[in-house]
Amino acid sequence: MGRARTDGRSRRRWPWIVGALVVLVGVAGVVGWLTASHARQVTLRQAETRLGSGGGGAPGAGRPTPGVYAYTGTGTEQLSLPPLSQAEGPTIPGTVTLQGLDCWVLRIDYSTHHWQTWRYCLHGADLWEMGGQSWQLWPVGPLQFTNLTSFTCAAGSMALPANGSPGRTWRSSCTGTNTSAKGRTVSAGPYRLIGTATMSVGGVRVRAAHFRRARTDTGAQTGTERAEVWVDVRTGLPLRLQQDLRVTASTPFGTSTYTQNGVMTLTSLVPHR
Repeated sequence: MGRARTDGRSRRRWPWIVGALVVLVGVAGVVGWLTASHARQVTLRQAETRLGSGGGGAPGAGRPTPGVYAYTGTGTEQLSLPPLSQAEGPTIPGTVTLQGLDCWVLRIDYSTHHWQTWRYCLHGADLWEMGGQSWQLWPVGPLQFTNLTSFTCAAGSMALPANGSPGRTWRSSCTGTNTSAKGRTVSAGPYRLIGTATMSVGGVRVRAAHFRRARTDTGAQTGTERAEVWVDVRTGLPLRLQQDLRVTASTPFGTSTYTQNGVMTLTSLVPHR
């Protein structure tokens, strides 16, 4: 009799256990669908189509040839709230356009959901970083959230000095806004020359300057930005970039932390187009 009662209870429990498992699997599926990444790499051909008929101006001393450059790399971008993640690369086009006689813009397409631009201008023999923008798309199920960051850098924010010895530092400071965060953010910190070295890019030996950036973000967004960058000493074109960003801001969902970690390397000094 005692065994019969125990077996009956077990049989009555099983439907509830199975039902709970079904609910958990369903919830996991919904969460997975809501937070799934749909970011894809941007091909060189897609970047060329956006470039249009020309690169804007003629190259000269201190500026790279306009066109689409092939970078390869990997990286991960994450939000803590909502819990989202998307990948960078492996193909990462870098598009150079020239402006006027002294300036040029580099656009990096990390993925279909993230691009960033930097604007540089020659001041004498020095190359200054003038500012730039960063755009991102974060899909949450059928909804799509975008944000655009725009920064302007203070005069003298160095990208490539004409002269410098290993260990020398420069102050870099940029102020900007983000469409997803109220107020202004200041990104500032030292820019240190580690030294120069010869790198091989597509089988061609290139003299490169190696810098280390360490910035702190204050204001509407707070955090740190760390980067190692190697640039062509003739043109300022980045040859290799390693970066590690961690920034926290208030969003419509609550306080969220954004992280970006990745590396990208130029595969050829000749633009694809």
